[in-house]
Amino acid sequence: MSKGPGLFSDIGKKSKDLLTRDYNADQKLSVSTYSHAGVALTSTALKKGGLSTGDVAAQYKYKNAVFDVKVDTESNIATTVTFFEILPSVKAIASFKVPDYNSGKLEVQYFHDHATFTTAVALNQSPGIDATVTIGTPTIAFGAEAGYDTPSGSFTKYTAGISVSKPDSCASIILGDKGDTIRASYLHHVDNLKKSSIVGEITRRFSTNENTFTVGGSYAVDHLTVVKAKLNNHGKLGALLQHEVIPKSVLTVSGEVDTKALDKNPRFGLAIALKP
Repeated sequence: MSKGPGLFSDIGKKSKDLLTRDYNADQKLSVSTYSHAGVALTSTALKKGGLSTGDVAAQYKYKNAVFDVKVDTESNIATTVTFFEILPSVKAIASFKVPDYNSGKLEVQYFHDHATFTTAVALNQSPGIDATVTIGTPTIAFGAEAGYDTPSGSFTKYTAGISVSKPDSCASIILGDKGDTIRASYLHHVDNLKKSSIVGEITRRFSTNENTFTVGGSYAVDHLTVVKAKLNNHGKLGALLQHEVIPKSVLTVSGEVDTKALDKNPRFGLAIALKP
């Protein structure tokens, strides 16, 4: 693949991940194993409120293809097949779920040194079409995204964004929800290893004149432990602690509290990921 501007979904992704990734109020246990045949198996158990669910996922890599299959406790089977370099700089992703036979989708991604293009088509009788284009370089990129519903002949979404990246920082502006929201974010790494960072994000919804401002950060206590925190102007405070108990096995404890709520009942989550 090329070293171009990346996909449209990459615009603002680092800031979003720092503010949302690994924060949860549920109990989750994940165990991964690897066979000599090259098959990776991951079993996950999740307790959310009073509901418990689970799934088993398998991944197999063969030459330029990756096969992913996931089976959950509700008898749903999700399959994704990814083909790399089926043509020069082209990647294809096919996915479907059983028993939801209308969930099939085919996506093609094309990477160029100065642009990327993606097209995704639903594999059903009333297909929707999603397309993205990103133009630029790894340093500065402009992108747009659109979704089109063929039965109604109307656009379901259109989004535009710009990102600027430097070795120690990145900034982005995204106009989404058909022009109803605008989100600007900035992330700055405070160490050379990029393990400690600060981030700020502001979102405005024009239809409701609502502004949301969120600040957050992560700090590497040592090479095994990371702490993260975030706070927005609505008073929602989140924090988490991640510790690598043994190599590749991570324990995550997170919590969230609404500081402006009368009861201020905090919510806590626990996630354990075990890998050999």
